[in-house]
Amino acid sequence: MRKIFLGLAVFAVFSIKVSAQAKNPIIHADVPDLSMIRVGNTYYMSSTTMHMSPGLPIMSSKDLVNWKLVSYAYDTLVSNDEMNLDNGKFTYGRGSWASSLHYHNGMYYVSTFSATSGKTHIYSTRNIEKGPWKAISFRPAYHDHSLVFDDDGRVYLIYGAGTLKLVELKDDLTGVKPGTTEQTIIENASAPAGNNINLRAEGSQLFKVNGKYYLFNITWPRGGMRTVVIHRADKITGPWEGRLGLQDQGVAQGGLIDDTKGNWYAYLFQDHGAVGRIPYLVPVKWEDGWPVLGVNGKVPETLNLPASKGLIPNIVNSDEFTRKKGETALPLVWQWNHNPNNSLWSLTKRPGFLRLTT
Repeated sequence: MRKIFLGLAVFAVFSIKVSAQAKNPIIHADVPDLSMIRVGNTYYMSSTTMHMSPGLPIMSSKDLVNWKLVSYAYDTLVSNDEMNLDNGKFTYGRGSWASSLHYHNGMYYVSTFSATSGKTHIYSTRNIEKGPWKAISFRPAYHDHSLVFDDDGRVYLIYGAGTLKLVELKDDLTGVKPGTTEQTIIENASAPAGNNINLRAEGSQLFKVNGKYYLFNITWPRGGMRTVVIHRADKITGPWEGRLGLQDQGVAQGGLIDDTKGNWYAYLFQDHGAVGRIPYLVPVKWEDGWPVLGVNGKVPETLNLPASKGLIPNIVNSDEFTRKKGETALPLVWQWNHNPNNSLWSLTKRPGFLRLTT
């Protein structure tokens, strides 16, 4: 008998005192592996939802603090035994992982990879909030990659763990460009954090600022904490020079974002166990061509940004199922545990209620 499961992302919501400033963490909820862009005066953020469907959520904000869930890049990642919960198989904790969000020539792109499908997945749309999304996938699954649209029109992926590699894609992003081979650009990206490493540098996110390339990664020294390492180069192929970017409270993995006033921040996360991996913003200053993270190397408790208005209703919402004309079939905050069997649920057989049939 075909099984059906409905999962709801569980968020821990804490009371937030009224304040003139934002406080870290900026979201008390599981928003791991965040990738962020600014288009005009609107910020967009993607995240990881692993085995949940729909997946690869997209959120928007006007102030970097108050975020609203606006869409998902895909309804289902792939249809196989693992995602369909068929033949005793499942893919808990796998599905799709760290995404890479970009805006290029009027088009939004978000890419991810999956051990469940064995592929790299790239989704694109002209309307990031309403879609539709075009899906492309190809083998192999490039681990924790950063999608790069370079100034000369060429497109790359930077990926890997410990040893970071570069591969060029076709112009239409449907796979690796024929006649090219992957090349190692950083032999040991963990080196700025020392030699005794537990988690090798991964989570690549590349940025180009004032003509220079900046590559952010996370690593984890044994006996220490999650750590940000940053590498810099004049060419995407290197040579790269690296330094330790931030080592405080285990706040790490992410990248750079600037606001309309010229202020810079690093968006990162901290692991809070059952609550999840929750987002932080860390002020950035530029010194000698390097982004310097934090206040005296520390993650500040407060930020010179608007205060949070809470997560309800933009990230956390009620379990009411009354739907208005034009709204999505299910409220956006709801996700299925693995792929749903759409013949076994209904919002119309009893309007205002979710009916599940085994």
